[in-house]
Amino acid sequence: MADPARSLAGNADGDFFVDDSCIDCDLCRQIAPRVFVQRDGYSVVRAQPDTDTARFDAARALVVCPTGSIGTRGTADFRRAAAAYPELIDGDVHFCGFASRRSFGGRSYLIVRPEGNVLVDSPRFAGALIRRIEALGGVRTMFLTHRDDVADHARFHARFGCERVIHRREAGRIDAERRLEGGAPVELGPDLLAIPTPGHTRGHMVLLYKERFLFTGDHLAWSPSYGRLVAFRRHNWYSWPETIRSMERLRDYRFEWVLPGHGRPAHYPADDMADRLRACVEWMRAVA
Repeated sequence: MADPARSLAGNADGDFFVDDSCIDCDLCRQIAPRVFVQRDGYSVVRAQPDTDTARFDAARALVVCPTGSIGTRGTADFRRAAAAYPELIDGDVHFCGFASRRSFGGRSYLIVRPEGNVLVDSPRFAGALIRRIEALGGVRTMFLTHRDDVADHARFHARFGCERVIHRREAGRIDAERRLEGGAPVELGPDLLAIPTPGHTRGHMVLLYKERFLFTGDHLAWSPSYGRLVAFRRHNWYSWPETIRSMERLRDYRFEWVLPGHGRPAHYPADDMADRLRACVEWMRAVA
């Protein structure tokens, strides 16, 4: 839990606060932008929530925070906030919330589908989330984009018996049931395509669902600062030229949603998204 004695100086006076354990993962600012803002490498409370909606959003951000850095000196409906996750994004795709410190606050997603639910990357193994996932049908497949965002994968496997899928180049000490190889896309099921995208790491993959949703891990995200799709040059652990080549190959696919592990989601019509992806590749080449 957040410690009031370590509350950051930039917090607005009032119930909600952020302490100095914050890792600046940006999730609270995405969930409750009226309440939280970035300042000096942290998130802080810019303004105390003054409506029921704003207070609920702040409580949801508290639940999601991977480091427990958000606290409140008063009371809030945290049970209702926890029950908001997994949160429907569009169609049958949900944001899991409950981010993990072990994946630096990476986003994870649940696809609810008749053929069996798919968990994309690992959230924190939290009781409230587990109960909601069970109510939605459990987890049949766990798709791990890369080694950075595996978090509590072993506990999810033990609870649901799900098959964990990861590229062999990423597996390391991860005891995954299915290890993909090579650079060719692999069909994991109807409307479900694993696409190798080496660059951020050697065996990074993205997942395309229904030609609408692209789960991009740490390969591609929306940047509000730049106002465009970006790759993470500063956090590229393997090869920037390989990241560019992987991004170029994504132009062969159509999708409307970019759903990243880190960074912000983006949603545009497929043709518009294709134009934005082309612009991203041009920018990547320019800074190469």
